[in-house]
Amino acid sequence: MGETATKILIADDHPLVRGALAQAVEGALPDALILQTGDLEGVSRELKSNGAVDLVLLDLAMPGVRGFSGLMYLRAEHPDVPVVIVSANEDRSVMRSCIDFGASGFIPKTTDMEGMRDAIRKVLDGELWTPPDVDLSAPVDKETADLVRRMASLTPQQVRVLMMVSAGLLNKQIAYELNVSEATVKAHVSAILTKLGVESRTQAVITAAKVEALAGAGGRIAD
Repeated sequence: MGETATKILIADDHPLVRGALAQAVEGALPDALILQTGDLEGVSRELKSNGAVDLVLLDLAMPGVRGFSGLMYLRAEHPDVPVVIVSANEDRSVMRSCIDFGASGFIPKTTDMEGMRDAIRKVLDGELWTPPDVDLSAPVDKETADLVRRMASLTPQQVRVLMMVSAGLLNKQIAYELNVSEATVKAHVSAILTKLGVESRTQAVITAAKVEALAGAGGRIAD
């Protein structure tokens, strides 16, 4: 991959943070094309209009994102695009959950400029990057670990379906949006219920909401 072709999308609703990340990218890859947006809708728009993007630097908390929903959306809709979370939340279990949900790295916003540049280079080289001083091997609490494991077992298409179910769409509407048959949607819903260990669409939506809340609850299921 030539550096002149490298496209990096920075997604954060704070202009100063976007500026700092852009500076880090320029230091790591001087010829990179840097795209910027401040919300999840903008992320989707940029990915559709700019062709192949080599890396997304994504904030966990910005308009259109609740908890891990932005990460889950990107992993479902654009599974070939590496996503690195850049967040002010430095809770170890949040970092671990991001990796479990398919992030290629986690950069705390307190990371110095050279650390950010190193992280960007390594992820583009295919490595996984997390803060070297944070031990992610220690187990999180059992309930959270089980919830993340079950949600992470969903296929990209099942994640899409679950998000649409959570948005209140009926099977017919989901089938139209995904250009598949209603029978296919029903099969996906059935598989989702089985993987999440629930018995109804309502329970599946509640489970999805718990996952969205994990990031705001310090990485643990809120009471």
